[in-house]
Amino acid sequence: MADFLGTGWAFPVRIDARGRVALARQERDIEEAIIMILLTPKGQRVMRPEFGCQIHELIFAPNDLTTAGLAAYYVQEALAMWEPRIEVENVDVNADEQNTDRLLIMIDYSIKATHDKRSLVFPFYRIPGSVIQFSRCAGDHVSHHRG
Repeated sequence: MADFLGTGWAFPVRIDARGRVALARQERDIEEAIIMILLTPKGQRVMRPEFGCQIHELIFAPNDLTTAGLAAYYVQEALAMWEPRIEVENVDVNADEQNTDRLLIMIDYSIKATHDKRSLVFPFYRIPGSVIQFSRCAGDHVSHHRG
């Protein structure tokens, strides 16, 4: 079953101690694939312009609940399309209290082949200067549940 998880080039691409392209295996390969999908703006890859995530359209968006909701939706959509080895269970987006120009995107997912539940926090940086409109109440966040 573990062979289904695969092996691929490590991300970022680098050379290993033996002088070969470093590889990522199993769960690490999946995590690196998720990061690559989210870091790639749609349209960036010439031969596959639909690959990536629309979250980059939010770079100049205000830091408000609408932006957080769109971020959650775009992440869910991209991972459902481009990472068939996982089932996204939940995407939560919160304003980072230590850096007001960053959204913290918590992705809860399970690996289909092993039913292993995992989480990943993806920081999304916006261009500085937008007004912060998130309230700082406990539990104030946006979730996008699969459903």
